[in-house]
Amino acid sequence: MRGLTYAIAAIAAVGIMIAIGSRPAEEAPASAATAVSTAAMAESGTLTLKVPEMMCPFSCYPRVKESLENTAAVNGVELAAQKVEGVIDNRQVIVSYDAGFNLADAIDALQKEGFTESEMVQ
Repeated sequence: MRGLTYAIAAIAAVGIMIAIGSRPAEEAPASAATAVSTAAMAESGTLTLKVPEMMCPFSCYPRVKESLENTAAVNGVELAAQKVEGVIDNRQVIVSYDAGFNLADAIDALQKEGFTESEMVQ
């Protein structure tokens, strides 16, 4: 009796594996870099970027600031308002840019520095 139960379980497992394998592949969710428009901004302005991996004001924020300021058409980068001074509890930066700024390039620059989950705040 136990052998029959094992055989049925094995057949069911094979059937489940075949069913899962024959499902059409789901489209992968777009990463921040692919979801961002590659078009350059036509006018100057400001925008806010969320940088979840930015943890400290002494190492992380300066790296974020430098990598963004080295991106074409960026005028400046400021840390968003924080609740507690000396602690990053609001992991966002405000980017001031000129016409020709490319958001995808800015996100790519952050990703190269290890801030892989960065994205524009809607």
